[in-house]
Amino acid sequence: MSTLAVGDLAALVRDSTAVVPVGGGTHREVGGPVPSGVEVRAAAGVVAYDPAELTVTVHAGTTVEALDEVLRAAGQMCPLDPRDGAATVGGVLASGLSGVRRLRYGPVRDTVLETRIVTADGRRVRGGAPVVKNVTGYDLPRLLVGSLGTLAVIVQATLRCRPVPEASVWARVATEPDVVRATVAAPSALLWDGATTHVLLEGNARDVDAQLAASGGSDAPEVAPPALPAGAHRGRISVRPGAVVELGRALDAIAGCRWLAEGGIGTVHVATDVPEVLGAARAAAHALGGWLLREAGGGPGFDGFGRPLPDLAIARRLKTAFDPTGKLSPGRLPL
Repeated sequence: MSTLAVGDLAALVRDSTAVVPVGGGTHREVGGPVPSGVEVRAAAGVVAYDPAELTVTVHAGTTVEALDEVLRAAGQMCPLDPRDGAATVGGVLASGLSGVRRLRYGPVRDTVLETRIVTADGRRVRGGAPVVKNVTGYDLPRLLVGSLGTLAVIVQATLRCRPVPEASVWARVATEPDVVRATVAAPSALLWDGATTHVLLEGNARDVDAQLAASGGSDAPEVAPPALPAGAHRGRISVRPGAVVELGRALDAIAGCRWLAEGGIGTVHVATDVPEVLGAARAAAHALGGWLLREAGGGPGFDGFGRPLPDLAIARRLKTAFDPTGKLSPGRLPL
């Protein structure tokens, strides 16, 4: 599979009966089986960067690592924060998986300002605007976030940038994340492993020092955050934020289940070496009114979502409107 110019990509999509948008492959199993069809990959590279306006436009095949390098040279960053820096911008948007700094910077859909796409019939369409303040027109960019390549092929995106914080410190606090959140003003992340909350504090150096003291964090701050749990079988649980502690206790009771929770968000990352354990983690999530999105593995027949999608009728109408023949990432979503 080679990278195509947009015009050639559009013609290929138009003339194919099944099309699978592909990025870095790091989100390939998220949400459903790997679809079969003609694989298409968007180009890579920065199209335009305006540090003064805090916006950057990139081809969707650009890796997050490459984007970070360009922005860092100007003292800016874009908080996509995928598990793997080899993930592409288009893949991060299509999967809709926000990074661990969501508590401070919001979900990934808040980062995208404009998208350029190729529709199922080969049309080239632009949605949004390359400016931070824009309230006109349909919000096509946010609609595409999390669509897993089932509505269109993302070929270009304009993203909101932010200044790199003056100071950034991870600290360890031996208490639950909700307790920590009540003592610090604006943590960027609260990662809890059942015994320790790892707190990311960012901003003005004096403010960070004050918040570190208020949190009761360790005297020797951590250099790096804890790693997300790894394994052949992985999932991302979503529950109401107040249920994270109870869910953590339930996951601790499942032998072989490794997990890390995002306090204040309600996201819990789980991983295991045994597919049955991922099923047990899903059952624990369902018991608390949540759900588990498969990220990888799960064994034969393990459904990507585990329960009907919310607003399924609306999702089906959107799929019919954008892709009436069902050629884009067929079978990726349970529609």
